[in-house]
Amino acid sequence: MLFNTWQFWAFLAVVLPVYWVLPFRWQNRFLIVASYYFYGCWNWKFLPLIAGSTLMDYYLGMAVAKAPFPEARRRLVAISVVVNLALLGFFKYYGFFAREASGLFARLGFPISLPVWSIVLPVGISFYTFQSMSYVIDISRGVSQPADNLWDFALYVCFFPHLVAGPIMRSGNSVNGKGLLKQLQAARFYRDGDFQEGLYHVVLGLFKKVVIGDNMATFVNVIFRTPTSRLTGPECLAGVYAFALQIYADFSGYSSIAQGVAKWMGIDLMVNFRRPYFAVNPSDFWRRWHISLSTWLRDYVYISAGGNRGGEFTTYRNLMLAMVLGGIWHGANWTFVAWGVFHGALLCAYRIFDRGGRDKTIQGYSWYEGAARAFVLFQLVCVGWLIFRADSMTQAWQMLGRIVTNLDVTPLARVIGESMIFYAAPVLLFEAWLERSGDFMSLLREGWTRRAAVYSYCVLMLVFFPPATAHEFIYFQF
Repeated sequence: MLFNTWQFWAFLAVVLPVYWVLPFRWQNRFLIVASYYFYGCWNWKFLPLIAGSTLMDYYLGMAVAKAPFPEARRRLVAISVVVNLALLGFFKYYGFFAREASGLFARLGFPISLPVWSIVLPVGISFYTFQSMSYVIDISRGVSQPADNLWDFALYVCFFPHLVAGPIMRSGNSVNGKGLLKQLQAARFYRDGDFQEGLYHVVLGLFKKVVIGDNMATFVNVIFRTPTSRLTGPECLAGVYAFALQIYADFSGYSSIAQGVAKWMGIDLMVNFRRPYFAVNPSDFWRRWHISLSTWLRDYVYISAGGNRGGEFTTYRNLMLAMVLGGIWHGANWTFVAWGVFHGALLCAYRIFDRGGRDKTIQGYSWYEGAARAFVLFQLVCVGWLIFRADSMTQAWQMLGRIVTNLDVTPLARVIGESMIFYAAPVLLFEAWLERSGDFMSLLREGWTRRAAVYSYCVLMLVFFPPATAHEFIYFQF
């Protein structure tokens, strides 16, 4: 069930009225049923997997809270981490590992071939696994308390707006003063402004996903499926820029819709994107892009490995470790590993050569210096997106070579460029206004006529300029 389909909105039209007429405790139970139905629409065979992960971490969390000694707590946390990562590793990486290992054995002269099975990746497993695992870790650290009952924890794991593509919520996260688990444990009431704020998130999210993301996907697929020898440099560059817009609009659009739907139920999800292409350095970018994952890696990988407490070399090692693991999290391909290495190297390089600016945002510079720094960083981020999107490192390297050596501007390159301006420029200008105001909700502070104009534009674009083919959300495959 995709957010941009009538089936989802029909589902929501049933869920919301029933949810609001039920008493508090029955609201949670009803949402569990609705969430399992939502997930089962993808593939009901994986429902026992999410249920098993839920049961394991619920009882491990209780055991951790009661454990009398630190060593006992560490063993219980280790069970959660090992089992969760083993499940994630099997479904996500076994095929890659089997192929690479078999190839390595063949090159070494050993006729060993591991079986390669066609394993279906459960939708959202990377998201709910990290969320469930962090719950046990946070209890061991004293950051949060165990759930009062299994129902609340089950809903914390499976809450359908963010179940399959995030944001990755944590029981100890502070969202308007309360983590997700605490919100689910407390009675919800309709709050003034929730409908307006939810509508804002949903309309903006649908526009990003459908109008920008899906229309850009058509051009991206054409470029990356064409043999590189038949592409010119501007065509490759246009394809990379189109993908930068696609992945941002697609993923931030999903997160925005999830926020809006949750808001209509009186629940606050964390902001997952804060205008990342206005970042002026890599640290700033990762404070703005996929915030739920970047903060997860910071808290459970970077800081756990020592953070910046062991000197410069240790800091660089930990930065690289966090980013490489972030790359691997995205999937079983050497391109994702290379993408993580690339971003780790960027973080280290800026830390070495731009010490005075690594903690600044665009507001800390004059407009022209801030624009120049954001422009340079965007080009570097796009190099990373080329690596990320390419089918192989060979394709990425060949396309980069074409960009540098072939400057023939073709009609296809012009069409992609003009389409990017037509579809995405209004949103980028809108986000520039939000960046200047420093308030993501600035539009809601405006009069109703301006809001109506923005919403009308979004709806008209959705009606008159839909993509030729609807595309799944990119991060469903991760």
